[in-house]
Amino acid sequence: MDIHTLVARQRAFFRTGATLDLSFRLEALAKLDRALREGEEELLSALKADLNKSAGEGYQCEVGMLRAELSHVRRHLPRWVKPRPVRPSLAQFPGSCRVYQEPYGMTLIMAPWNYPLLLSLEPLIGALAAGNCCLLKPSAYAPASSAVLQKLLSACFPPDYVAVVEGGRAENQALLEEKFDYIFFTGGTAVGRQVMEKAAAHLTPVTLELGGKSPCLVDATAKLDLAAKRIAFGKLLNAGQTCVAPDYLLVHASVKEDLVERLKHWCSALYGPDPLSNPDYVSIINQKHFDRLLGLMDREKVIFGGESDPDRRKIQPTLMDRVTPNDPVMGEEIFGPILPILSFDHLSQAVDFIRSRPRPLALYLFSEDRAVRREILRTVPFGGGCVNDTILHLASSRLPFGGVGNSGMGAYHGKYSFDTFSHTKGIFQASTTVDMPLRYPPYTPQQMKWLRRLLK
Repeated sequence: MDIHTLVARQRAFFRTGATLDLSFRLEALAKLDRALREGEEELLSALKADLNKSAGEGYQCEVGMLRAELSHVRRHLPRWVKPRPVRPSLAQFPGSCRVYQEPYGMTLIMAPWNYPLLLSLEPLIGALAAGNCCLLKPSAYAPASSAVLQKLLSACFPPDYVAVVEGGRAENQALLEEKFDYIFFTGGTAVGRQVMEKAAAHLTPVTLELGGKSPCLVDATAKLDLAAKRIAFGKLLNAGQTCVAPDYLLVHASVKEDLVERLKHWCSALYGPDPLSNPDYVSIINQKHFDRLLGLMDREKVIFGGESDPDRRKIQPTLMDRVTPNDPVMGEEIFGPILPILSFDHLSQAVDFIRSRPRPLALYLFSEDRAVRREILRTVPFGGGCVNDTILHLASSRLPFGGVGNSGMGAYHGKYSFDTFSHTKGIFQASTTVDMPLRYPPYTPQQMKWLRRLLK
């Protein structure tokens, strides 16, 4: 079935109204949950094939998070779909006001390769919960995961409701020429701009989950060993191929050397003295990205790691010191296991540095000083993040996840996913037993007096 026909058939199915029923949505989510449970081994094998992800990392970061998201959404969806009463204004007396959530209709989800299951199916959960039909386009860079998604979803749903379109750039371009009612894209900033440009031709609303250089700021009061452990975890998860990975380290000069030594310890403790031979250490997705990452390394500034295995596309956890803002490694999102280290003497220097750059998707602050925490959270714009940890703000269905500025627009997870894939419709229901005369012309001085009282 070609893409144009698929879009037309899904639009026709949506118009039948079948997806509007709560029981239909809940059954769809239940089917997806059963498929994840029954297909867990095959899903984890696909992650191993594409990225060399261990079963533990694959379950913790993808399959398990999807199961948790499904559980949360299924539990709360009956409450979310109910019209929500709001207090009417005096001008609307004696009528009533309600807020309705309605599905957009035909949605397109374009997913990346780094978390190919999670970043495909988590937005899909929100789209289905909100009552939409959906075309899912997985990344061609993760072919095993793309194939297993096609198999899983085609077994769960008819293509008129949910379908997977596999392929590469040609399929991406063909999809973006179609008119959708909503587009959800996760990927790089450059492609995000193209998606937004294509969507603008149809006035299609979009959510863009992009990336950027997410800073990790460590002040002099931080618990350094715990900070080093959690920074190493967040940076090396998926070999750094995480949109919210700590991209660079800003550390107070007085504790820099101590932190660096602890980082070296924890990189080795987590992945062994020879991570290149560790079977659970994730590979770089393809040769293009492998070569790009090696090109970002300045060998004279590498103080730990830096070696690679081209046959298995693995790069050691790597620390770079004496980095300047003009170095290549600071010129783009790294998306790999390389951590540049910069230092500061005063907090204002770190704040000014972060604020002078494009707004990041995430920020991580390690500090025991409450005043510092308040200052950073109050003055530095970023998508979301953690205080005294990394990555784990993604692990809650109750927290929104999304970027700002160059790092994206819109948010999802839990209720935020439901809202993202829903149009919020306000309805005023007027009384037919009482008709207030104040609004009708001609406007007498007495009417104007009452209007001024009511509308202020």
